[in-house]
Order: sequence, then structure tokens, then C-alpha cells
Amino acid sequence: MPTILEMREKQQKLVADARALLADIKDDTAEARVAELEGQHDAAMAEFDKLEARIKREEDLEARERDLNTADERRPVADTRGEKVAEKTADEKYQDAFRSFLRGGVANLSAEQRAIIKTVEERGQSVGTQTQGGYLVPGVFQAELVKSLKAWGPMLDPGVTRMLPTSTGATITMPTMNDTANVGALIGENQQVSVAEIAFGTKSIDAYKYTSGVVLVSDELLQDAVMDVEGIVRDAMGERIGRIANTHLTTGDGASKPNGIVTAAGTTAAAGAAAITFDDLINLEHSVDPAYRSDPSIKWMFNDATLKALRKLKDLEGNYIWQPADVKGGAPATILTYGYVINQAVADIGTTNKSVVFGAMNKYIVRMVKEFAIKRLVERYADYGQVGLIGFTRLDGELLDTAAVKTLLHP
Repeated sequence: MPTILEMREKQQKLVADARALLADIKDDTAEARVAELEGQHDAAMAEFDKLEARIKREEDLEARERDLNTADERRPVADTRGEKVAEKTADEKYQDAFRSFLRGGVANLSAEQRAIIKTVEERGQSVGTQTQGGYLVPGVFQAELVKSLKAWGPMLDPGVTRMLPTSTGATITMPTMNDTANVGALIGENQQVSVAEIAFGTKSIDAYKYTSGVVLVSDELLQDAVMDVEGIVRDAMGERIGRIANTHLTTGDGASKPNGIVTAAGTTAAAGAAAITFDDLINLEHSVDPAYRSDPSIKWMFNDATLKALRKLKDLEGNYIWQPADVKGGAPATILTYGYVINQAVADIGTTNKSVVFGAMNKYIVRMVKEFAIKRLVERYADYGQVGLIGFTRLDGELLDTAAVKTLLHP
């Protein structure tokens, strides 16, 4: 199996080959030949993307192996048969009780496990908690669930937006301020200083309830102790909630749902309806104040089809604006020196669409209530030999500073 470095080097060759194909396209090249060369270019870049996915999987695998190889203080490293086994922590006991609940419901819990869950539930009560027949998930499940949610869209990635976890779902009022129009003043001796008040505003962040819908699991699967029922349920719920949450955090209209980053951001006009030009990107970049462009979270956001178009775009000196990741230095791929993220919820290039987002993404805040509850539905699907599991969570999103992020609007 090729190493990550070898795959990166292969990616570099694919990029060089793809660009050589585009270089063969001249003003007098026949349309059929242009289509053929562009098709070969797209095929090479598709192979590039497949390698990127393999590299990501290998990097994740290496990270997991490092975690597994990290020494655990409770792991015996010698003959410890005569020593006392460390007692499980409260979190570990709750995790065991939760797994028993998933497999067999309340009837499958021991008296000790019922007491543990009851204690945690009472301690974690808040407005909207699904307590009747449901249980709050343990912290480990919650952490892994968030990873699953992030896999389905960058808007839930703390490396892109700013995450605000809260223990309850009460409305939060966030202060806002834009003092960029005010400047200092030069005054003479004994002159009075003029008043220049700072204009503060507020934005409310709520907690809208989302559900995974019913995840059906067969009795046989629940009874098979070899299967990771917890992981199966978590991944299914993460995918379902992750998709709709990412969509609403991107393009939600703020009416009983999050105010998406595309909806909230200001706009810069594109030159055409069916394409993006180099000038369009320059105009969009400079529509965001330089103070924001130095923010560590500054980046582009667009869907995969738009990335395909941008990979073929050159600047005025004939250089491609898209640059692949640095093989040796490890720097990520960039467009006009800025990083980017793929968000399939952003619109395609087209009439009246907002196809590109640019700005300091951490000015968009995603509020997620830590509480995640699961209900177990038995009787409803008993005649099918199945158990229904349904999850609930609450979240919201808002752009706190609309000057920090802009979108490219096609006419």
C-alpha cells in the first residue's frame, strides 16, 4: 500500500498532467477537442480527489492507532493478578448502563444501573429534556456523535465556525458591535473632546429542536453482543441530523430555524450568471475589510462543483489560482493563498445564486445544547421484530458580524 507521502506525490503529478491538458486548449482548438481535453482534465482531478479521500482515511487511521497505543494508567503492564482492579469511574458506569438500555430497554437494567441513570438524569434536567421513556446520552457518546455530525458539513466543524456548547437551551442574547466607521481625532490644547459613541446591538441565539427520526434496529442485532449497536445508532443519527443542521446553518432563513451564514452575510455582485471570473474573486476578497482578512479563520466556502470550475481558473499572469497541498510542508490546498472548505449546501454557480462565501468564518457562531436524548420505541415496531431508537438535539446559528463574511451573488 502506498504511503501518504507517495500519494501526495502522485497528486502533484496528476495536477501537472491536468494542467498540461488545459494548456493544449488554444483559441482555434475545435470544440470537440476542447471537450475531450477538459474531460481528461476532470478525470485526472477526480483521481486527485479519490487520493485525497484515501489520504484522509489513512491520516484518521494513524490518529486512532496513536490513541490506542497511548498508555492507559489502568492498563496492566505486568502480572497484576494479585493486585486490586481499578474501580470504574462514574462516566464508565453510566456508559455501561446506557449500552444496556439500548440493547434491552429499562427491563435490561440492573438496580444499580437504574439508580445511576436516574441520578444523572435528575442532575442534567433542563427545559425540553426528553425524559419520559428516554435517556440523556453519556459524554463519550455525545463526543463521538458530534464527530459524526461534523462529517456531514463544515458548519459544525469548530475549525470553521465558532462552537458554543451550552448545558441548557435557554435563549442567549449576544452583544454585537461595529465601530469601523469611527476614527480618532487630533485636537488642540484646551479643546473639548467630541463624543463618538459606540453603537452596540444584540442578536438572539435560540435552540431549535432537531430529531434523527426513527432508527430501526432488529432484535437479532440488539441481541448479538458482537455488534457495536451504539456505534451503528450514533452514525445513523449523526448523518441524519448532520445533513439538515448543516443545510440550515448554511442557508436557513432564520424563521423558526437558524439564520444561515449565506443568508446573513452581505453580497458582492458577480459579473455573470453562469461563470466565475478572476475579477469576481478579487472583488469578493476585497469586499471584506483587511482587518478580517488577517483572521486565522479566513477562508473560502463553496460546493464541489464550484471547486471544479475554480481549479481551471487563472489569474491575469496565467497562473492557476488553485494550488494543491504542499507535499513536504503539509500546507493545505489554497485559492489565492486562502484555504477553503467544501460545503455542498452552498448553491451552484447560476442566476441569482450565491455560489461563493468568503470571510472570517468564526464570526458565525453555532450554539449546540450539550444534552442529547434518545428514546427507545418497542411496542410500535414489535410485530416487525424491531426496536425504534430516536434522538433529539437542539442547536442554532447566527452571524454576529455581517461585515466579516461576504458572498458572491450572480445576476
